[in-house]
Amino acid sequence: MLRWAAFLNYFSPFIFMEETTDLLQLRRDKLSEFRAKGINPYINRFHVTAFIADLIQPHLENTKEELEEKNLETVVAGRIMSRRKHGKTSFCNIKDGTGQIQVYIKKDDIGEASYENFSRFDIGDFIGVQGRLSKTKTGELTIFSKQITLLSKSLLPLPEKWHGLKDVELRYRQRYVDLIVNPGVREVFVSRSKIIQALREFLNERHYLEVETPMMHSIPGGATARPFKTHHNALDMDLYLRVAPELYLKRLVVGGLERVYEINRSFRNEGISTEHNPEFTMLEFYTAYADYQDLMVLTEELFRFVGNKVFGTLSFPCSYQEDGETKEATIDFSRSFDRYTFQQSLIEVGQIPPEAIATQEKAVDYALKNKVPLDKKDNFGKVLGKLFDHFVEHHLVQPTFITDYPLELSPLSKKREDDPNLVERFELFVGQKEIANAYTELNDPIDQKERFQQQVAQKEAGDEEAHWMDHDFIRALEYGMPPTAGEGIGIDRLVMLFTNSQSIRDVILFPQLKKEA
Repeated sequence: MLRWAAFLNYFSPFIFMEETTDLLQLRRDKLSEFRAKGINPYINRFHVTAFIADLIQPHLENTKEELEEKNLETVVAGRIMSRRKHGKTSFCNIKDGTGQIQVYIKKDDIGEASYENFSRFDIGDFIGVQGRLSKTKTGELTIFSKQITLLSKSLLPLPEKWHGLKDVELRYRQRYVDLIVNPGVREVFVSRSKIIQALREFLNERHYLEVETPMMHSIPGGATARPFKTHHNALDMDLYLRVAPELYLKRLVVGGLERVYEINRSFRNEGISTEHNPEFTMLEFYTAYADYQDLMVLTEELFRFVGNKVFGTLSFPCSYQEDGETKEATIDFSRSFDRYTFQQSLIEVGQIPPEAIATQEKAVDYALKNKVPLDKKDNFGKVLGKLFDHFVEHHLVQPTFITDYPLELSPLSKKREDDPNLVERFELFVGQKEIANAYTELNDPIDQKERFQQQVAQKEAGDEEAHWMDHDFIRALEYGMPPTAGEGIGIDRLVMLFTNSQSIRDVILFPQLKKEA
C-alpha cells in the first residue's frame, strides 16, 4: 500500500501536466472550430446597455412578478465564471467590472445552433448577453437570454482554488488572474484609488495646487537614498530617477506657488521587503507660512477626512507582529495622536536608560551590547536612529508623532531655535510603520550650502545615500523662500494601513519581482 502511494505521489505531477496540456489543446481546438464556422472569437466591439451593478442595485428587492411587469430588456457583457447544464437549458454566471449575475440559456429561446455554440464555451470566455431581467423560482436575479455572443475566447483556464495557492509570488506576477478570481484583491485597489481621490479633495479644498515635477534628475536629491541611474543619449548625460520631488517643489514655493502638492512616483535603489518597493508612490505637499506644528494638526485632519470619506469610519483593524506573534488591534483616528520627542521615545517607549544615550560612545556601547548592527561611519545621530528602529518603532501601533530629531538625521530640516542640535521635524507612525515625514523647511541658503557640503564629505567617505551638492537649489533659496513646512506621506503604506494589508506588494498592482525563469 505504501509503495502504491509513493508511486502515485511521484507520478501525479506528470499526470497533472499531461491533463493540463490536453485542456489547453482542447481550448485551441475550439478556437479553430469557431473560426471554421465563421464565428469571430475576438470581435472588435459589443455595445452594452448596462453594467451588471446597474441591474442588481435597483432591482434586487423586486419580486419576480414586479420584474415581469416591467419587462426590462438589457444587453450586458462579462466573463463566464461558472456554468451548469440541464439538458436543453443551462445556467452560467458572468462577471464584469461592477459585479456578477446569473444568466439563463434555453435552446428554444436562442436557437439550436447558438445553443450548441454556447455549449462549447469555456469558463473564462467573455460573452455578450441580450435578454430580459427577471427572477428564477428560487428568487435569484437572472437574465433570461435571447441571444448569446462570443466576445473573446480564453485559452488558459482559470485556477479553481486560487485561494489555496501557497506561492504568493505567483499572485503578484500574474496579478491579472489574481484580480479575476479574488474579489478581495480588487477591493483593495478600488480603495487605493478612492484614498488618492480623497487626498486630492482634502488638499484642493485648502487651496493647494497640484503640480508635476521631473522624474529624471541630473542631481538626485530630496532624500537620503541611493538612486537608479540612466543615460540620455541625445544630451549625452547621465540622469537619475527621482528619489523625491522635494527640491523641485520648494523651488515652486520660491516662485510664489505657496501651497503645492504632487502625488508622485519615486524610485530608490534599495532592498525589497514587506514595506519597501524600489518604485513607490508618495504624496508631498508644501505650505508657506507654516511650521511642523501646523502640519501635525493638518495631518490629523487629513487622516480623519480620508477615513470618513472612503470608509465611513475612523476605526480600522490592524494586524501586527510582536515577539514573533501576530496580534490584533483597532487603530483609532478619532482621538488625538500621541506625541513624543525623539529623545523621549527612546527613554519612555524604548525603555533605554537616559545615561546610555548621553554620549556617542555610550550609545555605541549600548547598541553593540544589544546586538544592534552599526557601521563604523555612523555619527551620533545615526546611532540613535538605529536604536530607535530597534527599540521604539515596533511599539508604535496607535497613531504617534515622533518629533525633534537629531540634526544629523535631517540634513534639509530647520534647526530648533532653542536647540541647534535638533531639527523641527516629525514622523508619524501607525501600525508599527512610518507613514509620514515632515519638516519645517530650511530656507537659509548659507546654512543649506554648509549642510550640503557636509553631505558631500560623507558621500566621498563612502555613504552612497548622502545628498549631492545642488547649486541651483541654493541659488533658488538665495532669491528667498518664505517660512515653509513640507510633508511626505507614503501612499502605499497608507493603503496598507487602511486595508490592513500585510505587505506592500498587496497594495501595488505590479510590484517589482525577480525576472521570471
